[in-house]
Amino acid sequence: MASESIRLIDVSSVAAADAQAAFAGCMRAVMVDYWTLTKPEVNFLIALATLTGFYLGCPTHPQGFPFWLLIHTLLGTLLVASGTSTLNQYIERRFDAQMRRTARRPLAAGRLKPSTVLGFGVALSGIGSIYLAMAVNLLASLLAIITLLSYLFVYTPLKRKTSLCILVGALPGAMPPLIGWAAASGRLSVAAWTLCALLFLWQFPHFMAIAWMYREDYARAGYLVLPRGESRGSFVICLTLLPLVVLIPVLLTPVLLGHTGRAYQVGAFLLGTIFMYFGAQLAFRKSNSDARRLLLASIVYLPLVFVLLCTAKNTR
Repeated sequence: MASESIRLIDVSSVAAADAQAAFAGCMRAVMVDYWTLTKPEVNFLIALATLTGFYLGCPTHPQGFPFWLLIHTLLGTLLVASGTSTLNQYIERRFDAQMRRTARRPLAAGRLKPSTVLGFGVALSGIGSIYLAMAVNLLASLLAIITLLSYLFVYTPLKRKTSLCILVGALPGAMPPLIGWAAASGRLSVAAWTLCALLFLWQFPHFMAIAWMYREDYARAGYLVLPRGESRGSFVICLTLLPLVVLIPVLLTPVLLGHTGRAYQVGAFLLGTIFMYFGAQLAFRKSNSDARRLLLASIVYLPLVFVLLCTAKNTR
């Protein structure tokens, strides 16, 4: 009897341990799903752009660099950006389920309930906006709210109506440097808008690479990110090469204003030329391998440009 009791206790202990482990694994999986909703890979670039805007827009402080203000700015901006990404997936959940590259997203795959995702997105966006207003300033909060609203309620529905949606979508995509600049200085200068223009133009070749790689996926879900028919080729050429051509003089604007030295001039020209090369490869050959190379080039290009700009400020 005693041995049977011991065995029963052992079995129940093992069962309890297994149940505990299963619960812990389930909770980890749910947390990973919520983390995925925020699109951390996109948030990295948003944080980098916000940081650059903050650093370049920050006036000289007698007390030193305002690190805590920077942390508040990044935290609030990333909360709003995470909420925007979450709400975007809530709005597009039916269409995400139709595309191979997005079908395994937590909401599209049915691992999370739409109502909880909606609440999560609203909470992140609301908390982030209020946090920016209280911990940073109203201008930074207003810019973040404009970004959220224009992305969700203008760009997102336009993706199913016209290929020109990319022109609209590039506007909220170019806002993070403005948020950072406004947070640091409380206003927006010509230099801030130049930085915004740089990010605005960068998005076109970046997105053309993505649109070409996943053109069949987008078409399957009814997205018109690329036009149908013969105009598709000229559309890709124009929206890849023209922004790249304009991007070089925009990047060289600090040189014309006398704010940078020879090192920045050479670096900016080389980066622009290399980016142009990969863009031309996609524009004229239109292969998936060229699109992947352009996408990688765009991801490498942007941080290097930001580092170049910040370094140039230090060497004035």
